[in-house]
Amino acid sequence: MDRETPPVRLEPREPPRSAIVWLHGLGADGHDFEPLAEQLRLPEALGVRYVFPHAAPRPVTVNGGMVMRAWYDILEIELGRRVDEAAIEASVAAVTELVEREIESGIPAERLVLAGFSQGGVIALNAGLRMPVRLAGVIGLSSYLPGGEALAARRDPANAATPVFLGHGRHDPVVPLALGQAARDAIAGFGNPLTWREYPMEHAVCMDEIDDLRGWLGDVLGR
Repeated sequence: MDRETPPVRLEPREPPRSAIVWLHGLGADGHDFEPLAEQLRLPEALGVRYVFPHAAPRPVTVNGGMVMRAWYDILEIELGRRVDEAAIEASVAAVTELVEREIESGIPAERLVLAGFSQGGVIALNAGLRMPVRLAGVIGLSSYLPGGEALAARRDPANAATPVFLGHGRHDPVVPLALGQAARDAIAGFGNPLTWREYPMEHAVCMDEIDDLRGWLGDVLGR
């Protein structure tokens, strides 16, 4: 995570009662999902603060070493094989610290959702299911789960029953649907309450997905 650039923060009109920390995908930044806050149209009564951190710039091997914002390096075109484990762990640690700061600011852990798209989803799933305090929910969109066996061993009991939402495009050319389905199967095996949705799209977010997220977030934050 880029510690030099503060996250984008969108505050509710009233003092915040909930928070959604959202991690962008490869080559984007914290502003990428900023419009989502308006598109979700969550009830004001939920008092949602949105936090959009920026990944640190780093060379990305599959893009010819071009420097861009990335939560970890992509070493091979075929995702799910050799992965940049050290950078994934560093990003998980940094995002965990960010979540802990939100909790320290007064947001109850059980009213905080950790979400991410693509690479950001990898970090959100790993950090969220390993947090030592129970979160409201974890979201992974157009994502996958490298090292699922390692995550299975490192999950924290605090989040054994935390709801997870996974959404994926059937025509995704970047993260193939099969990898999303493998993440779905792994998390289902963990025993977490799981919502899985497929959409007729590529590597993107669509309005049907946003509508589904609105209902799911209302459920997990409205308890």
